[in-house]
Amino acid sequence: MLSFRLSRGVLNTISPPIPHAKAWGAAYKPTATRPLLDMSQGVPGTPPPRVLLDALSRASSSPKTSGYCHVLGEPTLRSAFVEEMKSAYGREMDVTADDIAITSGCNMAFVATVVSLADAGDEIILPVPWYAVMALNLLGVKTIPLCTRADEGFIPSASNCEKLISSRTKAIAPVTPNNPTGAVYSPALISTFAELAHKHKVALILDETYRDFVDTMPPHTLFSPPETQILKSSWSWRSNLIHLFSFSKSYCFPGHRLGLIAASPDVLKHITTTLDCLQICAPRPPQVALASPDLLPTLRQAIQTNAQALKSRHDVFRTHLPPGWKIGSQGGYFAFVKHPFVGIPAITLCQRLGEELGVLTLPMQFFCDDSVGSGLESVGQPRVDWERWIRFSVANVNDDMVKQVCGRLHDCERYLGLTAEYCG
Repeated sequence: MLSFRLSRGVLNTISPPIPHAKAWGAAYKPTATRPLLDMSQGVPGTPPPRVLLDALSRASSSPKTSGYCHVLGEPTLRSAFVEEMKSAYGREMDVTADDIAITSGCNMAFVATVVSLADAGDEIILPVPWYAVMALNLLGVKTIPLCTRADEGFIPSASNCEKLISSRTKAIAPVTPNNPTGAVYSPALISTFAELAHKHKVALILDETYRDFVDTMPPHTLFSPPETQILKSSWSWRSNLIHLFSFSKSYCFPGHRLGLIAASPDVLKHITTTLDCLQICAPRPPQVALASPDLLPTLRQAIQTNAQALKSRHDVFRTHLPPGWKIGSQGGYFAFVKHPFVGIPAITLCQRLGEELGVLTLPMQFFCDDSVGSGLESVGQPRVDWERWIRFSVANVNDDMVKQVCGRLHDCERYLGLTAEYCG
C-alpha cells in the first residue's frame, strides 16, 4: 500500500496496450505446429541491413559516442537526413538542417512538441481511432476527438475538424499512414488540413512515422517551394507545420530510439528547452552510424524492398481473410478489420484469440474510450459496429504467418463457439 498519492493524469490514463496483448499470449499453450502468432505490435519483422549493423557496431565502440551531443542532435545527421528527405519530398524540398531536431524516438518527438505548445487544459484535435491520447492525458491536455467513418475508409474530414476548433485549440494532430487504421491521407487532404491550421493560427502536428510505406511519393507537397505547392504561394510550412518522423520503422531498429522533428527554428529553440529537460540528447551511436558517409543513400534500396514486401503482405492478408471479416482500411504497417460476431466487443474477442487460438491483435477499445462512443454514433457508427474493429500489424510477421493467422480466424466459429454475421 502506497503512502503517497499518484497524479490524476497517470490514474486517468489507460495502461499500455501491448503488455495487455502479451499477457493474453502468455496464457496460450503453443505447440510445434501451432505457435503463437503476434500481429499486435507495429514493429519491423526484418533486421537492419548488415551495412547498418556494421556502422552501429563501429559507432558504439568509439569512445567519442559515449558523451553528450547537441540537444537537437548530431549536426552531421541533421544535414545528412535533409538530403535523405529529398528522396521522399523532391529535390527542391525547402528544409534545412536548421529545421531538424533528433529525438529519442518519435514518442519523444510528440511529447516534446506538445509540452512546447500546450498547457494543461488546452486542446489538441486527434482523429479517432487514435494512438497518441495517452501522452496528452498524462500532460493534462484535453483530447478533442475528430470522429471518422468506416465507410469513408477512416479518412478525417477537414470541415468536421473546423467545427471542433475553439479558443483553447493548440494543434491538429493527424497521423498518415494512420495508426491504428492504416488509412493513407492524400496530398490534397493534408494540404487542406494545413490550410485549416493556418487559417485558425494553430499548429499542424503531422506524424509521418510510416511515410516510407506509401505507394506514391511525395506523400504531400507542404515542404515544396511556394510556387509548386497546392497551397497559396503566401503560405510557408514553417508558419504552422511540425513534422514528426520515426527512424524505427524505416531502418528496422526501434530499440535504438531515434525520432525526428522538422519545424521552424523559431519553434525548435523552445523545443530545445523541452528536450534538454526530457532527454538531454538522443542516443549518439545510432546518430553517428546513420551519418556515416553515403550510408543513408545506400539504405534507401533496403527501405524500398521492405516497403514492397509489406505491400505484398497486405495483399496476402486481404486475399486469405475469412468471409465476414471486413477490412475498413489498410496501409503502412496496419490493417483495420471488423470482425463478424455481432454483440461481442473486439476487446473480448482479442483476448480469446490470444489465449485460445494464439493470435495477438489489438482491439478498437485500445484506440478510443466509451466517452467517444456518442461522437462515433453521431457520424453514423452505432456501437454494435464501432466496438468490433481490430488492428492487425502485418509488418512483424511473414507471409506464411499471415496465412496461418487467417486460418485461425476461420476457426473462430468452431473453436470459440461463435456465430458470424456475413453482412454489414
